Amino acid sequence: MLGTGIGHYIPLVAYLGFCVMIIVSLVKRPLYGLYYMIPFLPYRTMRDHFLDYPLGGNMLTILVLAVIVGALIKGKRLPKGKGKLYLIWLIFAIYLYISMWLGVAMGNAPPPIWLQDINFVTWKDYMLIPLVFLAAGLVVEDRKSVKIIIFLTAFSVVAIDRSCLMDSMSRSWSNFDENKRGGGPLGFGSNQTAAYLAQFSMFFWGFAQFLKRKKLRLISYGIVALTIFTDMYTFSRGSYLAIILSVVVLGFLKDRKLLIVAALFLVTWQAIVPTAVRERVNMTENSNGQLESSANERVRLWQDAEDAIAADPIFGAGFATYQLTAHVDNLRDTHNWYIKVLVETGIVGMLIVLAMLQQMLAAAYRLFKIAEDPLYRGLGLGLFLAICACLVANCFGDRWTYIEITSPLWLLVGTTLRATEFSEAAPVTEATASNATISTNPFLAYR
Repeated sequence: MLGTGIGHYIPLVAYLGFCVMIIVSLVKRPLYGLYYMIPFLPYRTMRDHFLDYPLGGNMLTILVLAVIVGALIKGKRLPKGKGKLYLIWLIFAIYLYISMWLGVAMGNAPPPIWLQDINFVTWKDYMLIPLVFLAAGLVVEDRKSVKIIIFLTAFSVVAIDRSCLMDSMSRSWSNFDENKRGGGPLGFGSNQTAAYLAQFSMFFWGFAQFLKRKKLRLISYGIVALTIFTDMYTFSRGSYLAIILSVVVLGFLKDRKLLIVAALFLVTWQAIVPTAVRERVNMTENSNGQLESSANERVRLWQDAEDAIAADPIFGAGFATYQLTAHVDNLRDTHNWYIKVLVETGIVGMLIVLAMLQQMLAAAYRLFKIAEDPLYRGLGLGLFLAICACLVANCFGDRWTYIEITSPLWLLVGTTLRATEFSEAAPVTEATASNATISTNPFLAYR
């Protein structure tokens, strides 16, 4: 840090902070443990430094469990009447575990007996996402805690932006070069980082719509601008589309002028964006009008996946089995999460996923519509837009099972369910009563 050598000790200090917060969560305030983990959820490259210390690779998991146990010890309960999402996650977790053994029975995977078995590791890591959701639902206790969670989320996004830009701006981007794309602070590559940036640029765009104080609104829009700029230099076409479609959704829900802005951008974007970005987008087809290698590769993967889905349409080939064998061009991912769900868990798994996604959207939309507090309305709208961006991004690869991308989103879902409870506990007014008429909307049918 500034040549002082202090930066060398940051991972150790952060690791020791986890140790302290585990104890604090168990014996005093589990909410503090939740606060502490928020900046580390997406920042995998920072957490990787913990591997040099005892249990370093498991510190995040241990802290999440400590928050949950500490909350239960103190008698904390989940939001009343908002348990459907928690139930769906429980059903999904059990189904995925059974599906994993189904894959073993079908000869598609080795038995997930040991902690180092890749299919069991995949399931275990995936289950940290609903645990973060559960922790948030248990410990968020008032309006102040909602504000702090949003502030810490903003801090996390800016930290990721800074790390990405330092990496991107260290290279020359006069022309696009695939070899210059870095792994990013999430540790999994530019496309995964881009999905995170798309989600949270849209979250703060929606959140800013209801900020009353001009200074805070400008700060929020500043985060949006910085994050979209950062996302632009990830060169992820999927994230570009996710942002554009989410802006259109925002236009329909809140500000119709954005529909005109989106239309003008689609007409003029080639004159606005940097040359490298323009080259990246135009790479979708070559000069002969055919799909370029990357896009063609994905189409071939999806065609290959059709045969796998047809072979086991009901229950699939077994959770976490696709990665165990090489497919088109030796790839081990379908490059589309929805197809991956169908291949591995079949129609049954997809139905559970669709129910989960509908409930997520419903929870966000309901808070946006019924809340009178601008903080809660902004949270609801921002989360709805972030989920929309997430849904689009997952069409171009698995961006769902990564803790770094999805757990911050589920943290906000847990916060939203609690904020909805706060809103419904407020005195009923004429405006609130009029909002009750929206309950027939399918986005609101989540209770």
